[in-house]
Amino acid sequence: MTEDRWSEIAKGALRAELKRRDLTYGDLAERLKPLGIEETANAIAKKVNRGTFSAAFLLASLKAMGCPVLRLDDA
Repeated sequence: MTEDRWSEIAKGALRAELKRRDLTYGDLAERLKPLGIEETANAIAKKVNRGTFSAAFLLASLKAMGCPVLRLDDA
């Protein structure tokens, strides 16, 4: 797989977890604050839509959403 494909998988995984938990980008922004990450809902939306976020941002977001496991079986 190419790096672009992995970016698409990461973007899809983050979106899926938000949807699964019925959270918005604004909700995620609020949940990231206690972890020391100050982002606006718009900034998060842009990152996710472009697929240009770091692994650190992905992990922090998953933690903030209460996602203990990320499955890559279908990747």
